[in-house]
Amino acid sequence: MSNAWFNQGNGNTLMNEFYATQGLYGLPAGNTGVQMGGWFRKEINTVDDLKGLKMRIAGLAGKVLEKVGVVPQQLAGGDIYPALEKGTIDAAEFVGPYDDSKLGFHKVAKYYYYPGFWEGGPVVHAFFNLEKYNSLPKHYQAVLTDACAFANTNMMAKYDTKNPPALKQLVAEGTVLRPFSQEIMEACYTAAVEIYAELSAQSPFFKKTYEDQLAFKKDAYLWAQVGEYTFDTFMMIQQRAGKL
Repeated sequence: MSNAWFNQGNGNTLMNEFYATQGLYGLPAGNTGVQMGGWFRKEINTVDDLKGLKMRIAGLAGKVLEKVGVVPQQLAGGDIYPALEKGTIDAAEFVGPYDDSKLGFHKVAKYYYYPGFWEGGPVVHAFFNLEKYNSLPKHYQAVLTDACAFANTNMMAKYDTKNPPALKQLVAEGTVLRPFSQEIMEACYTAAVEIYAELSAQSPFFKKTYEDQLAFKKDAYLWAQVGEYTFDTFMMIQQRAGKL
C-alpha cells in the first residue's frame, strides 16, 4: 500500500515538495514490508504493562508509545544488545527476523512481539541533490528512477524470502512469539491519531500529506479486504491444516 501511494498516488509528489525545501529530491528505493514490534524481557499483556517500560525506539513511534507510558530510549544498533543484556532497557525494536537474528536479541530478551504497527510498510529513500538532479539529462534521470524502482522491489523480495526461515530459526532457539493485545493496539492507534492531529495543527504540509495518505488508505483497505485479505486468509488456513 505504501508503494502504491508513493508510486501511483500522490505520495512521491507531495514528499518531494517538502524535500525541495531542503535542496533534495527523493525516490523510493526499498521497503522492508511490515516490521516486528520488538524484543521484550517480559510479557506485555496490557497497557499498564507498558507504563515505565524503557524501550529503544525512535521517531514518531517513540512519541506514540510515550503517550501510553513507555519511556523511549535512543540507542545505536550496536548498543542495543548490551543494554538489553544488562537490563538498562526493557525492550527494543529494530527491523524483523532476518536482521534481528544477526544481532542476537533473542539471547537476552525472549519475547518477540508483533506487529510493528509504526512500520507497516516503511519506504526507504534514495536522496539526490535537487540542483544536480535537475541538471541531469532526462534519460539519466530515467536511469536513476528505474534503478531505484528495482531496488525497491528487490529489497521487498529479499525480506519476504529471508524473514520466514529466520523466524523459524529464532523460534527453534527459544524465542516466544506474542501478538500485541487488541487493547494495546487500540490504545496506540488512538495515541497516534492524537499526535497526527497535533502535527496537522502545527504544519499545513503535514496536514495535506497525512490527509491525502489517509484518503488513499481508506479506498485501498476496501480493496484489500475483498482481494488480498480473503485470498491470503484462505491460503493461510490451508497452510495451518498442512495442505500447503
